[in-house]
Amino acid sequence: MKKIKEIIVVEGKDDTVAIKRAVNADTIETNGSAVDQAVIDQVRLAQKMRGVIIFTDPDFPGQKIRNKIAEQVSGCKHAFIAKQDALPKSGKGIGVEHASPETIRAALKDAKTMDEEAKEVITQQDLMDAGLIGGPGSRDRREKLGIILKIGFTNGKQLHKRLMMFQISKEEFIKALEQLKQEEGHA
Repeated sequence: MKKIKEIIVVEGKDDTVAIKRAVNADTIETNGSAVDQAVIDQVRLAQKMRGVIIFTDPDFPGQKIRNKIAEQVSGCKHAFIAKQDALPKSGKGIGVEHASPETIRAALKDAKTMDEEAKEVITQQDLMDAGLIGGPGSRDRREKLGIILKIGFTNGKQLHKRLMMFQISKEEFIKALEQLKQEEGHA
C-alpha cells in the first residue's frame, strides 16, 4: 500500500477509515465545520513538519473547512473528488467516506498547491466565452470542468480565482474545454 508523506486533513473518523483503506497515511480530523484553533495549530505544525493535503467533502461545509484552513495555513495541497464519487451506495449524505479506494488514490495523486499571488492567465471573458459563467448550463459546465482539471466545483466568482490559484495554464484550460466539448457531444 502506498505511503503518503503528507498528513491528510479530513472531516471525521469515517473519512480517516476510507483514507486508510486506500493508502498508508496519517490524518487530522476537523470534526466538522467549526474548525477550532487547536485544529489549526495542529495543521500548521503538520504543514511545517511533513506537509498537508486538505481532502474535505465536495459540499458547502467541506468547502468552508477547506477555505478556513487554507486562509490560516499557507502552502497546503488540495485534493478533490467529484460529487458523484462521494455519494453513498444507499442512504443520504455526501463525503470522502463513500469514495472508492481508487478514487481516493487518484485524488491524492492529483493534489495541487494553491498560489495566492498567481497572475491572471485566463480572463473572465475567457470564462464567459467558454460558457462557464453567465449563461444557461454554465453551472453544469463548471462542475464538469472542475472534475477534468481536478480543482473541485466552484461558483462563477470562485472559478476565476481557483484557476489562478492552482496556476492552470491557458493550454491546460483549452485542453480541458476540448474534453468538455467531447463529453457534451457524447451525452
